[in-house]
Amino acid sequence: MLRHIVLFKFNDDLDATSVQVICDTFAGLPEQIEEIAGFEMGTNISPENLHQGYTHCFVVTFQNTDDRDAYLPHAAHQKFVSLLDGKVDKVLVFDFESSNDPSSTC
Repeated sequence: MLRHIVLFKFNDDLDATSVQVICDTFAGLPEQIEEIAGFEMGTNISPENLHQGYTHCFVVTFQNTDDRDAYLPHAAHQKFVSLLDGKVDKVLVFDFESSNDPSSTC
């Protein structure tokens, strides 16, 4: 499985309604893009204060890199990306191949 982690730090002046529209739109992508095998999202609740301003996390799961590669240019994903214009201060994207094998290389 491939995990596609996306973190957002929204602009400070962005209202809660706009944030919710972004979250809802992202959460709607699995209905439009068949390559998405799983989707999770949430807000930061860590007490460690190491979030660096990132408040929202999204985890998009794919079966493999080919599925991720089909997702990235997909029209629905690109429409979502355009929705972010001017609303997000920082974005962090991190992809990794998931393994439950304790002997795998980290």
